[in-house]
Amino acid sequence: MRKTLVASALIATLLGLAPKADACTNVIITRGATRDGSVLVSYAADSHTLFGELYYKPAADWKAGTMLQIYDWDTHRPLGEIEQVPHTYRTVGNMNEFQVIITETTWGGRPELEDKKGGIDYGSLIYVTLQRAKSAREAIDIIVDLANTYGYASEGETFSIADKNEAWIMELIGKGMNMRNGVNTNKGIVWVARRIPDGAICAHANQARIGKFPLDDPDNCLYAPDVISFARRKGYFDGLDSEFSFKKAYNPIDFGTVRGCDARAWSAFNILTDGWFSYYDEEGNPVTKDAYGYLDYVMGHDLSGDFPLYVFPRKKAGVKELADVMRDHFEGTPMDMTQDIGAGGNALPYRWRPMEFTVEGKTYVNERAIATQQTGFWMVGQARNYVPDVVGGILWFGTDDAATSYLTPIYTSTTKVPECFREGNGDILHYSPTSSFWINNRISNACYKMYNQMAPYVRERIDLFEWDQMERRTHSVDSMAVVMYNQVAVKMQKKLSSKGDVMVSGHPFDKIIKYVTDYTVKTAQAQFAAWQELEVELLVKFMDGNVKPQNDDGSFKVSADDPRQPESIGWPGYTDLWKETVAQEHGEVIRVIE
Repeated sequence: MRKTLVASALIATLLGLAPKADACTNVIITRGATRDGSVLVSYAADSHTLFGELYYKPAADWKAGTMLQIYDWDTHRPLGEIEQVPHTYRTVGNMNEFQVIITETTWGGRPELEDKKGGIDYGSLIYVTLQRAKSAREAIDIIVDLANTYGYASEGETFSIADKNEAWIMELIGKGMNMRNGVNTNKGIVWVARRIPDGAICAHANQARIGKFPLDDPDNCLYAPDVISFARRKGYFDGLDSEFSFKKAYNPIDFGTVRGCDARAWSAFNILTDGWFSYYDEEGNPVTKDAYGYLDYVMGHDLSGDFPLYVFPRKKAGVKELADVMRDHFEGTPMDMTQDIGAGGNALPYRWRPMEFTVEGKTYVNERAIATQQTGFWMVGQARNYVPDVVGGILWFGTDDAATSYLTPIYTSTTKVPECFREGNGDILHYSPTSSFWINNRISNACYKMYNQMAPYVRERIDLFEWDQMERRTHSVDSMAVVMYNQVAVKMQKKLSSKGDVMVSGHPFDKIIKYVTDYTVKTAQAQFAAWQELEVELLVKFMDGNVKPQNDDGSFKVSADDPRQPESIGWPGYTDLWKETVAQEHGEVIRVIE
């Protein structure tokens, strides 16, 4: 995701581009690596100016000759028109009715390859493709066709593309501009897509991840016919075809792209594998290595290293585990953001921008972890082949900082968007009291002032809600919906829409759709209301740096003499590191004289 102009030179280095900040994170977990056989894809759309809301497009039929206006997702600049297809599928956020999921991270790459005249940008590629694709492989074909037909208007990009059976990582970049008679003869993209092996996990974060790839394995690897020859013509590569690395040719690394980007992918692997990376290297040899063996590389100390595109975890994960990965701040690693004085007196794991500072001629980096303050929206897409499409797809959706916000289930067959997520319910400059984005910002910004006390309190509430939804309530909804489905599926099978759109009016599965829609909306709105109450509770409990005790039911403990007064007041103070640093820096001024 790229939205924010920045003044910092290092952010451009960290993300491999300038002057915009692209700082999203994706994690892919294949069916064989999940407890229930789901395919999972997480996404944090991070930008200082992105407003968190849920995009929704109903399925529709279009007359021949209809044109679709394309606007750049980041700037809303009109890019031109493309031909509309006869039928488009229902989309809810970054998923569609057939459980196809597409997310992204931007890496910039070679600035000379950007097409200033391109007709479709990376964001539009996602949402237009979701309206047209029934599978991950079909989505890859559509992305290639759209970019080559209309010209690609963005920088280097990595897409996570998944369906209920498999998951792919696709990387692409434009070919630059060569104008002749007003036409760009270089229009189009070079690209490569690799299927993530079943049982593996993958992650990417604003740095190209595909190195060498098989040239004769179309079941697992697809690529542009000129992906290597174009690199040769541009002088990016001069070796044997078998030695070609997409990322080395089109997105060479430096300190910033490794420390600010690959480090996040490494951290996701570290969490999900319990610190042991098992994979096959580029020559096909099995490797098992301690995650900390990659620290010199991901910290930018030794750029001759590398780390794998995907790994095989020792234990299987679920939606909740992946959601918690998106809340990571490098805790427990040398990059832990709570362990230096930059965290202040309350262990705040954030650093405000810019992402670099200079002291006595030396430049230092403010870490960029997976969880960040500038998230617009975030999600875990869950695709399941063991239940019908009308029930199978769930977009676990949230807004703002993942560390202090919750994910709520949005069934992809829903016909309504909860009011708290509705497009147009507020924006980045206009507050709305009914917007999820704004209530989550109120809570996260409250936590930032006293993080080690307040954030754990919020996380307890998040965990209660998410575990209940992810491990109990949605299973109950699924079961009821499948029973309803089985009651009508056989006798109505021949009457299904030839377009495969299960959401058309009057369809036999309308009762199922209404059932999951009602659950989606009621759950989201109930949790939104709970979060409004939580903000008030946080204000009362932690006001002015005090902590008021509570009973097990959440009520405040009151004085025996006056029920309007707390039983006691706690003063947690500051971390030991803060106290030691202040004593060292300012001790002679503030020291108590005996």
